[in-house]
Amino acid sequence: MDNLNDRKFVGRLIYSVLAERKSVREAISMFPDTKDKNIECAYHALVHYEADEDLRYMDIEYREAQDDYLESIAETLVSGKDLPKNIIADYEPYYKGISKSWRYGVKGFWEEFKRFINIS
Repeated sequence: MDNLNDRKFVGRLIYSVLAERKSVREAISMFPDTKDKNIECAYHALVHYEADEDLRYMDIEYREAQDDYLESIAETLVSGKDLPKNIIADYEPYYKGISKSWRYGVKGFWEEFKRFINIS
């Protein structure tokens, strides 16, 4: 039952980022601690979203595709369903759970980002 409530909560957080009511950093700081692969995937999709800020600014088609992708993740989570296995599999090689070490500073953010893009 907790996973269902957590999924719905995370889906609403993603919607709030897309609607620009919350920053990515603010939304991620609110993520629940969990081992739910669906929530871990959403976390890393948001980290990726934040990392692509410059590309999103320059390429409107990329921005729209990424927004649609995140909206799809949010919609699935708000409904309490599992994300498609291929979406989870796309992120799984690059992370181990939800890392919140960067919440507390810029240095931590860059360490997490380098780990995410696999250059640490």
